[in-house]
Amino acid sequence: MLKRFIIPIVLFLIGIGFYILGALFKILHWGFGFRNAPNLLIIASLFQLLAISLAILKLLKIYKRKN
Repeated sequence: MLKRFIIPIVLFLIGIGFYILGALFKILHWGFGFRNAPNLLIIASLFQLLAISLAILKLLKIYKRKN
């Protein structure tokens, strides 16, 4: 059953990585063109939102199959 959730888990972990990178950029006041802290944090939020949405959809599919 865990194999069904590989894609949402990977997307969520990528989002966490972007959050850590965005926080690092914000703390150290780094910015390289479009790669600045707010953009990285927005990208992280979008990755995590997509991962959570996919996981919810997969859970709903599993629930509908059992009923």
